[in-house]
Amino acid sequence: MMMYFFLNSPICSPDELLKWLYAMQTNPSDLDRFDQAILRTLSAEGRISVTELARRIGLSKSPTQARLRRLEQEGVIIGYRALFDPIRINAAHVAFVEVKLSDTREAALRAFNEAVAAVPEIEQCHLIAGSFDYLLKVRTGDIASYRRVLAESLSNLPHVTATSTYVAMEAVKEQGP
Repeated sequence: MMMYFFLNSPICSPDELLKWLYAMQTNPSDLDRFDQAILRTLSAEGRISVTELARRIGLSKSPTQARLRRLEQEGVIIGYRALFDPIRINAAHVAFVEVKLSDTREAALRAFNEAVAAVPEIEQCHLIAGSFDYLLKVRTGDIASYRRVLAESLSNLPHVTATSTYVAMEAVKEQGP
């Protein structure tokens, strides 16, 4: 067996060396206080300028810009988006829908997931461990619109055997931290 030497001491085999090198890479989830401050600030104000962001986190512009670029490249920041007032875009009615499937093998889950992606009223879809299989967040203009989506879209998704709907009366908190 071939061994690699580090400072004249055997440290490991090639496979162990690769594992060790992989483990030594910077883990994107190891965020220091500046990275965390960047994420907190951006989650509240996604359009803040780099100059203002730097001022708020206590760094100069260049290191802040470098950190921001690194967070994007490492996939910690996966995108930016605009938030809309649901009342102004006629989407103030929110329903949470429990979905039970007749089949939970991988092919069935994949078919369900692909079909969900094509329904614009489904804002969120989560695979759940529990007494049902999926939890959907559905946003429509009103209860009549929701009934149409339930009848024409949700009930026709692949492998759906049952749904239960819970209508939100008020959104207390919808966005991150």
